[in-house]
Amino acid sequence: MSRPTWKRILWQRQPYPDNYIPADSFLASLRRNPNFTPYTYWPLVLACCPITQHLGTIFIFVAVFVRLQQRSLDARVLLWISVACFLAGYLVWEVLNYSAPPRGPSSRFKALKSSLLFFLTLMGLAPVLRTLTAATSSDSIWALSACQFLLNTLLADYGCTNAGSQSQERLTSVLSMNAAVSSSVVLASRLPDDLSVFSLVLFAVHLFALFPMLRHRFGVVPPILQVTLTVSISALSFSLIMSLSPFVTALTFGIYVTVNVVAPGVLVWAQRYKNEIRGPWDVAVPRVNGNEIQCN
Repeated sequence: MSRPTWKRILWQRQPYPDNYIPADSFLASLRRNPNFTPYTYWPLVLACCPITQHLGTIFIFVAVFVRLQQRSLDARVLLWISVACFLAGYLVWEVLNYSAPPRGPSSRFKALKSSLLFFLTLMGLAPVLRTLTAATSSDSIWALSACQFLLNTLLADYGCTNAGSQSQERLTSVLSMNAAVSSSVVLASRLPDDLSVFSLVLFAVHLFALFPMLRHRFGVVPPILQVTLTVSISALSFSLIMSLSPFVTALTFGIYVTVNVVAPGVLVWAQRYKNEIRGPWDVAVPRVNGNEIQCN
């Protein structure tokens, strides 16, 4: 006596095992890379621009620190550069938020008061910061600073947000900022005078706390402006490092080429080997309004 035809139902008892699948239809529903969207090269290059900008700020900071330590850069000049960068960044912030709901004068006054309070507090703490690592060897300071900058790079948030959107800070981005500022403080403690310490820490706050907030808003600017900013930061950092060390100059150039040119090409090349196979053995994926709901 022939058995009845197997049906994909659970409410009826059938003379088949629970894991039974007909041999003729087993591979009919097999799918390869069903949710895979192939990458293209130039959009990946544009997506790598925030990473290059972040690396460029680190290289700029290290170059400025070395010049302060060698007394080839006046701390007063760096102080005025920091103030000018702050004003320019605030102006760009206001322009990017032009389409957002208007803010009252009270919010701008609070921002100005907070900035002035931070400025005075940092000025008062500069003598303390200068002697913070007096009992620590310089080799330990260089190693600690390098590890913290590495942590800052790995945990940084390279995403973009639109103007007016309320984006919540991630824990990783907060840890990244804290690592960079901590590294800046321990490096500043190796400088010879209080004004140099104050100028360098203030410059570090602009680079690692305020600039990432501004960079997140660049998702609304045209791609040509994003590329222009990336090239400008890379060229500035490269020019500052070029006169310090030939080896570091070559290393910096190699990092820029790897991040913005080689890495996107490797990802585009490697995606040909992606082979995710789905079939009747997988857990059923529910559909709502014709769309699959991914369950992790």
